Amino acid sequence: MTEPEKKLWFNFLCALPDKVYKQRPIDNYIADFYCPAHQLIIEVDGESHFTEDGMAYDKERTNILSGYGLKDVRFTNMEVMTNFEGVCSKIQEIITDTRLHPVIAGVVEKY
Repeated sequence: MTEPEKKLWFNFLCALPDKVYKQRPIDNYIADFYCPAHQLIIEVDGESHFTEDGMAYDKERTNILSGYGLKDVRFTNMEVMTNFEGVCSKIQEIITDTRLHPVIAGVVEKY
């Protein structure tokens, strides 16, 4: 795991009441974090995700995973390191929302 992934895992995700898996294989991809109770994939993106190839790969990956009904939320490394409380708050908001409303297949959010 990268430093931002470690920070998110050890300081937030591992303590959530719903099981969250780190580095979880799904189809031919590895999700940084996956919470099956909410059909939620959490990605922490580094610089390689912002190249033309990286963005094309992520788009294809998201399309495939959304076909399984999974929701993909992405944060940058910088967001995790400089706005940690905001990132955690957004994840908590999504989890709370999926408890109240079913997950809509194919929804992708980028923060």
